Amino acid sequence: MSEPAHTMPPLPATSACTGADHSAELLVHLSRLVYGCSSDASLTPTQWTALRYFATANRFSRTPSAFSEFNATTRGTASQTVKSLIAMGLLAKRAHETDKRSFLIELTEAGRAKLKRDPMDDLSVAIAALPANRQAMLADILGELVETMARKREAPTFGHCGDCGHCDTSRPGEVFCRCTSMMLTDAETSTLCIDFASALAKR
Repeated sequence: MSEPAHTMPPLPATSACTGADHSAELLVHLSRLVYGCSSDASLTPTQWTALRYFATANRFSRTPSAFSEFNATTRGTASQTVKSLIAMGLLAKRAHETDKRSFLIELTEAGRAKLKRDPMDDLSVAIAALPANRQAMLADILGELVETMARKREAPTFGHCGDCGHCDTSRPGEVFCRCTSMMLTDAETSTLCIDFASALAKR
């Protein structure tokens, strides 16, 4: 004879997992919204990401291989994306300052003009409309999620030079990168770097 229904053991709680899954789906859906209804659909999401990356990466990171790590894709795929944007006149090759076998990728004037129609701008405006404390909270949460996923995927964590553990600002008026053993300009402290390390490394 089977047990009465009221004596059956309760099912395990799944609300926490469901909440996390829902948040993850919202983040993915948000990304789809950025590009899905864009007023300028002439570029793919990956091409937009590449334009944005090369516009903000420092001189040590403006290479196809660095972009492949930033975009979590293969070098071949990244190279094809870069080549397509060069063919459109939005990116251009420049000789590497120290390694003559390599080259750097730069935005052209047409590329900079294209970024003025970046579909991600609508998302930036929506975030900027949040109260300052919620913007700061969102930045902290997203930063933690990126670091967690990068560790899980064994991928590099990109960040701004000024927030990097390699960045030495101990001398007044000077910014020195311990990783590359080179001085940085003020403008470079707000650029993306493939060699980014947590600021905890400063301690």
